[in-house]
Amino acid sequence: MGVVKAVCTSDIKGIQKTEKPSVELKPEWGIDGDAHAGAWHRQVSLLSYEKIEEFKARGADVVNGSFGENIIVEGFDLKALPIGTRFVSGDVVLELTQIGKECHAHCAIYHKMGDCIMPREGVFCRVISGGVISEGDEISLLKE
Repeated sequence: MGVVKAVCTSDIKGIQKTEKPSVELKPEWGIDGDAHAGAWHRQVSLLSYEKIEEFKARGADVVNGSFGENIIVEGFDLKALPIGTRFVSGDVVLELTQIGKECHAHCAIYHKMGDCIMPREGVFCRVISGGVISEGDEISLLKE
């Protein structure tokens, strides 16, 4: 079992997201009010809390949302999970659709640190069942 450490949104793509107390997820859409919501396979992005902390230990000055991630999760090595893995948190069910992403234009983090973890550590999901997720909520793998 894992814990939601933070939830973040932005209304414009390509910028740092802002931490929120909670977010509402809509089925087959994503987070209400987030720029990445839509009828596609990358509706919600997740990043591992542990990987962010490792990056900070290397000297990175980052805050929640710096990588453009929607949900920071503690307790899982997200990139090691297979496509199709489902997460559940309250009423919300997310399905893992993509691991990592191509970074077309290096972000400010990359230019400062010479590296960014989102392209290799971030994962993307579509929303199967909607609801609200808040900081501190439990999140677990759904056993089929």
